[in-house]
Amino acid sequence: MRIVVDSLRGPEIIALLQEHLAEMRSVSPPESVHALDLSGLRKPDITFWTLWLGSELAGCGALKELSPDHGEIKSMRTAHRHKRKGIAANMVRHILGEAARRGYRRLSLETGSQPHFAPARALYSSFGFQRCGPFGDYVNDPNSVFMTRVME
Repeated sequence: MRIVVDSLRGPEIIALLQEHLAEMRSVSPPESVHALDLSGLRKPDITFWTLWLGSELAGCGALKELSPDHGEIKSMRTAHRHKRKGIAANMVRHILGEAARRGYRRLSLETGSQPHFAPARALYSSFGFQRCGPFGDYVNDPNSVFMTRVME
């Protein structure tokens, strides 16, 4: 298993992100889809990683800098054939390590409130994330759950 900074140019990651956006749009109303497209992920305040098993793309995740001491997890996705193999947990550990290296005091995220997102909420809770109010540019939304973790 290897995690690498990704340029978002390869066909595998483009396909995985298209699948991610399509799924988010199928379970959430348009105004509640906060997943970023390729151009949004290529911004300088975002670092994007892919996780590979051999030559196969297994998942991805990103870290957006909100301020010098606050980051946001974005674009967490596991390829369908690699679900329940610990891909997402490894990516969260990697992002937590990078957030600590950067000196962030807080790491936050937004995920869905629907049953579809229960596994994601459970994963983040297992890493010490707790529900919070909207942060950054987010506003209250019944389709969103906001979570944060104070870095140690």
